[in-house]
Amino acid sequence: MLLMVTIGYVFSYLIPTKQKSVRFPIYSNQAFNIAQSGVEFAVRYASDQGWRGATDGGIFDLNRLNGISRTLGNGTFTFAYNNTLGDILTSTGQITGLSENRVVRLSNFSPFLRLVFVTSPIPPYQNPYWSTGTSRARFYIRNVRNTNVILNAFSASWTQTGTVRQISRVYIGGTEKFNGSYSSGSGVVNFNRPAAGPFTYTLNPGTVYLVEIRWNNNVTNGRNIIITFYTAAGDSYTFNLDSAGNGL
Repeated sequence: MLLMVTIGYVFSYLIPTKQKSVRFPIYSNQAFNIAQSGVEFAVRYASDQGWRGATDGGIFDLNRLNGISRTLGNGTFTFAYNNTLGDILTSTGQITGLSENRVVRLSNFSPFLRLVFVTSPIPPYQNPYWSTGTSRARFYIRNVRNTNVILNAFSASWTQTGTVRQISRVYIGGTEKFNGSYSSGSGVVNFNRPAAGPFTYTLNPGTVYLVEIRWNNNVTNGRNIIITFYTAAGDSYTFNLDSAGNGL
């Protein structure tokens, strides 16, 4: 009987200990999945807005990712990134209330950018900028992917004071792709130029393109100007021409 009692005591001690130890790999897997989700968030960030800094002078600025944290499920992921120290993104996943964490590192992070702003190759050597008063906004982009990007539509939004203006034309690479009357926030509109088609525009890898957005007259105090281009496959490429919100 004494032996049975001893064995029972040992098992009663080991079972809860084992149960506690089982939680560690569960938390570890959860932390890893959160860190991996953070990488996916960062890739999306890079492709949508990582090209743009917090001010109008910021170009190809991914460093804002550094220190960003987001809550996901019962944990958080936190980024460490500085492209002056190497193009390596670190995503750390951690379960709330626990010290254990898992880290995922992604090398060569910047190629996840898709279409990026580039500095104007001609005066005024800035990007973006007003041309012809405040009725034409120009900016240069480059396709940093290794495959073509075929655009077929656009959308736009902006704020202004005074008489409401409309986008009348859109040019890419010197080719007119839209002609009409587009009001701010009117949704996605397909390209309609040239008249004989094709109503698409192909961006080749590594090539720089001038984009020009024309309004029907000068835009007064134009701010928060956002232009988004789309592909037939549903991909979108958003360009915030005034990320600081203070006008071009």
